[in-house]
Amino acid sequence: MTSSLRSSGADAALFRPLRGGNAFEETVERLLQALRLGVVAPGGRLPPGRELAARLGVSRATLREALATLQDAGYLESRRGRYGGTFVRAAPPADRIVRSPSGAELDDVLQFRLVLEEGAAEAAAARALTRAEREHLSSRLAACTGAPLADYRRLDSRLHLAVAEVAGSPSLTTAVADVRIRVNELLDAIPLLPPNIEHSDRQHAAVVTAILAGDPDGARRHMAEHLAGTAALLRGFLT
Repeated sequence: MTSSLRSSGADAALFRPLRGGNAFEETVERLLQALRLGVVAPGGRLPPGRELAARLGVSRATLREALATLQDAGYLESRRGRYGGTFVRAAPPADRIVRSPSGAELDDVLQFRLVLEEGAAEAAAARALTRAEREHLSSRLAACTGAPLADYRRLDSRLHLAVAEVAGSPSLTTAVADVRIRVNELLDAIPLLPPNIEHSDRQHAAVVTAILAGDPDGARRHMAEHLAGTAALLRGFLT
């Protein structure tokens, strides 16, 4: 069969090794970029899984998760048989067609969030937390971890606010709450993805563990990795 890729230049630019750190989220982002830019046209077939995983520098398991997620979201479909494979649907799912923010708008929200929440995690870890603060943070983590999909976004927001709260600055907590409202409006326009939630749970635990251990550098680093995964999904689905 003829290749479904429109141009080798765009193909090489998008199906290149990922940056690392959030393999699932970045794989979803890269695949969505390829679909939106028409590197694989509507009705076209993606490269075989083994080849695509190698080119992206991810495991085949990670690629399968990403492809299954985009199939469930209505962007791709799987066909069996001699000429089977993973194909791009002719049109994006109707319930995901929303007004997308401009690249500048999205970058503004995500950069503001990064600065605030990295700083909040670092500041929280640098403080001598009271017993009540430690229990508050731990309880928010426990409530969010493994929460049902219907409750996840609300409990995720509460956990992020708890990190800001134990940083000891009411002004910072207010700022994090404000930016979280903006982020949630964007998150509501994309599907909840179970593999991403599993990653988020692990990253939340790493952030909280670093804060409770009094490790500012670790708390900042783990928060940055967590936010990068969310940013990758938002850029993939919305731009």
